[in-house]
Amino acid sequence: MNLSNLKPAKGSTKNKKRIGRGTGSGRGGTSTRGHKGAGSRSGTSTKVGFEGGQMPLQRRVPKTGFKNPNRVEYVGVNLDVLQKLTEEHSVETINFDTLKQHGLVSKNDLVKILGRGELKAKLEVTAHAFTATAQKAIEAAGGTIVKL
Repeated sequence: MNLSNLKPAKGSTKNKKRIGRGTGSGRGGTSTRGHKGAGSRSGTSTKVGFEGGQMPLQRRVPKTGFKNPNRVEYVGVNLDVLQKLTEEHSVETINFDTLKQHGLVSKNDLVKILGRGELKAKLEVTAHAFTATAQKAIEAAGGTIVKL
């Protein structure tokens, strides 16, 4: 083996066209950049979504709806999920830390207890909000609610 027969490992290189290597290569001269203009010079780029001067899609499509900047988003946790937690992990008090520990909410979420399912366990539930049906079901099972 010597320097004249060395070659890269198979699959390690791409078959890239070498531009700007003289007129004999077929890609010399302007090096596929065309004549004059910003595109022929180094350091040029176009904005994301630029369509060559045509009105871009995000400006052609009309705006719709209304985004309320003061909207409060809650993560819903149903009663059947609370019942499952009590059965599998024998939890008696359900608060934000318990829900976070079991992967039901993230650290910046607001929790709302929803009324789907059936609750048999006597629980002390602490959350940011409750639906009326969830509140009735928790109290009917002998539990208490605490609003944060």
